[in-house]
Amino acid sequence: MKKYICDICDYVYDPQIGDPDHGINPGTSFEDLPDDWECPLCGVGKDQFSETE
Repeated sequence: MKKYICDICDYVYDPQIGDPDHGINPGTSFEDLPDDWECPLCGVGKDQFSETE
């Protein structure tokens, strides 16, 4: 699965890890995150993330 990086604070969303502190289970792809999911570090929305290696 592809990883995505926050354009604001450089947080990397890794689907293999998910975001368990915010109810996102490991294995959840970025595309499957809820529309209201926010960066856990700076609070921006999914539209502020870019695909990364």
